[in-house]
Amino acid sequence: MRVSIFPLTGAMLYPGLSLPLHIFEPRYRAMVSDALARDRRIGMIQPHKAEEGAPLYEVGTLGHIQEVEALPDGRFNIVLVGEARFRILREMTVVTPFRQVEAELLPEAEHQIISAVERAMFEREARHFADAQGYAVDWEQVTRLDDQSLINGVAQIAPFDAASKQALLECGDLTERCELLVQLMQFYGRRDGDEGAATLQ
Repeated sequence: MRVSIFPLTGAMLYPGLSLPLHIFEPRYRAMVSDALARDRRIGMIQPHKAEEGAPLYEVGTLGHIQEVEALPDGRFNIVLVGEARFRILREMTVVTPFRQVEAELLPEAEHQIISAVERAMFEREARHFADAQGYAVDWEQVTRLDDQSLINGVAQIAPFDAASKQALLECGDLTERCELLVQLMQFYGRRDGDEGAATLQ
């Protein structure tokens, strides 16, 4: 399938979750206009470097423009809802100002769950991480989330580096993503002051 892509470092989208975006660059305004005239779909993917024409990671997420606000000056505010992950087969030669790829959709198991032990371990590590970073979290609301919404939601918004966020997206299933998230929270959540500790800026 042909996918118009929005390469943006650190902006992750998971199937079933939403991502608000402010579209201001002319080429991406053209991309949104094109998508609205066709099937309302664009692909979110990370470049390896934040520079023009940089190589892309192989896996991204196809999103559907669910909400759109067209501003008088040509900019857009949109809400993109993830539909499925995709893998790039090749980048296409195009005349459009935005990049397009040929891609295949990756299969997703529905209603994935993790074990009660894994869930408890994840929530415990998430509390430690949030406390260390000074985040205010409604833990009562967190406990009401199903496993998939919780794990993918944290993976989407976690303040990790681009390569770590990409590794989370590429995990084969929810258990693997949960395990990697725990490891990353342990690694990134160390306090300042520990020799050689990794800290979030």
